Amino acid sequence: MVLGSNDYINNYLLPTLYTSSYTYTPEQYANLLLNEYTRQILAVQSLGVRKFLLAAVGPLGCIPNQRASAGGPDCVDQVNQIVGYFNRGLGSLVKQLNTDHPDSVFLYGNTYDTLGDMLNNPDKYGFTVVDEGCCGLGRNRGQITCLPFAVPCTERSRFVFWDAYHPTEAVNLILAKRAYSGPPSDIYPINLQQLAKL
Repeated sequence: MVLGSNDYINNYLLPTLYTSSYTYTPEQYANLLLNEYTRQILAVQSLGVRKFLLAAVGPLGCIPNQRASAGGPDCVDQVNQIVGYFNRGLGSLVKQLNTDHPDSVFLYGNTYDTLGDMLNNPDKYGFTVVDEGCCGLGRNRGQITCLPFAVPCTERSRFVFWDAYHPTEAVNLILAKRAYSGPPSDIYPINLQQLAKL
């Protein structure tokens, strides 16, 4: 399950449209999301699902949209700090859910650090473009997302971001492989390969 990104991108980080960032501190907003997330997870569990992968929110301050909004090529550290409250809470939630529901297994996918490593060490992963989308318009190709008939970049596997918001297929493949067989720093308390054997 991947929840939370849109709650930040399409609400909390749009103070001209929504009052949530005035109403809640970053920590309060993270707790609000986590409480709702917990209700949704337990509702799904009540239907019989017993194995969960709960993925962290990625470094939203580094997506082309946020870079473009800030007016430059650099990541927006304040946004990443805001997301940090949610991710730390999600890690704690996974531990609590595993304690409270021993008939189920909950995993924490540390997509924030994994994607952060790709952004900080792109050569290691074969990427050359970390600050703009493969398809989009405006600054960082992140002010207007990929529209019908838009011409994307020709070497999309060299880009970390597909559009203003989303990672490329190449990034998702790395994330999937690390979730499947990665160490506890990538996925906790066990990886998907180990989970499949339970």
